[in-house]
Amino acid sequence: MKRADRLLQILLLLRARRCTTAVQLAEWLEVSERTIYRDIQDLQASGSPIDGEAGIGYRLKKTGDIPPLLFNPDEIKALLLGARMVSAWADTGIRQSARAAITKLDAVLPTELKQQIAEHPVYVPSIHPYPVERLQPIREAIAASQKLFIAYQKEDGTASERIVWPLGLFFWGDRWTLIAWCEERDDFRHFRLDRMQSFAVQSEVFQLSEGQTLQDFFHREGVRLPGV
Repeated sequence: MKRADRLLQILLLLRARRCTTAVQLAEWLEVSERTIYRDIQDLQASGSPIDGEAGIGYRLKKTGDIPPLLFNPDEIKALLLGARMVSAWADTGIRQSARAAITKLDAVLPTELKQQIAEHPVYVPSIHPYPVERLQPIREAIAASQKLFIAYQKEDGTASERIVWPLGLFFWGDRWTLIAWCEERDDFRHFRLDRMQSFAVQSEVFQLSEGQTLQDFFHREGVRLPGV
């Protein structure tokens, strides 16, 4: 783990608890107690509102929080670009959250950084015919492990109807696909959302067995995604 990532993890761990010892932090982050003591001292020196001392424990002050400027300018630009992409290519629920995140970031950015971003603008137009509103009910079906009925049209025009177990949604730059376990094929299949003629969330809940999970799909296909 990079040191910057470890420092952020320390702040997150302290914020989630009343009091945390260096021993606990060292175990969770798989480093030595000496490293934790040094990290805490550096965080305190940089202005992080950490109370406590070695041998007793540490906590974040009640009025304190993780400083927004833990992100460097390039990281903030990347976050803003990602939020703009989500805002343009996701359903209403996620879009509103992305816009709220953009507003919060803008509220804490220094004037100089705002000017840098304005001088190097990257925009993601949201004017497109893609049926992004199909995402929310499918996302909810994935979260609830509910089956989906799909009336689907393949690229060659062939129509079919399937009962599938939705597992994950993937964005490819100009389209979304659903990876699902297909009852008819008894195997993994992927479906483009824009080729679904109709779909309906079923009340029936599915239970995955070994070999049917999204991780099983990744393993079989040799897929490696960031964070997976």
